[in-house]
Amino acid sequence: MAMQQVPGANLSNEEVLFEGKPALIHSMAALLLVIVTLGLAAAFFWFKRGGVHYRITNQRIVIDRGILSKKMEQLDLYRIQDFTVERPLGQRMMGTGNIRLSTFDKTTPTVELVGLKTDVVMLYEVMRRAVEANKTSRGVRTVDYES
Repeated sequence: MAMQQVPGANLSNEEVLFEGKPALIHSMAALLLVIVTLGLAAAFFWFKRGGVHYRITNQRIVIDRGILSKKMEQLDLYRIQDFTVERPLGQRMMGTGNIRLSTFDKTTPTVELVGLKTDVVMLYEVMRRAVEANKTSRGVRTVDYES
């Protein structure tokens, strides 16, 4: 099936920084639970993950959620205000981590990317540079003031 081109949708300079699903077993505690329940907890974790798929590019973050019914959320990078990288011991042992984003978006002021099976510190650095580049190219400036 041929993909139809949408007018004005030139994404040729959009570069994928990360793409994937959250890790099914994202921490040592989850692994121990799977072992103790003889694998039954893995089914629970699969449903809890809910068909989540992350796609992070140099322009936006797209989060697809759902197994039967799908919901897509999109956040343009220039709307990101702050990052928090979380790497608890159990997740570091499994090679996963979380990134929490504070945004200027009214509908999603906080976005959590959970159980990422990648070097989250390196992904954070790449995303931070992409956010700054987006803000600069769009002429976005943030003003920090106290009331």
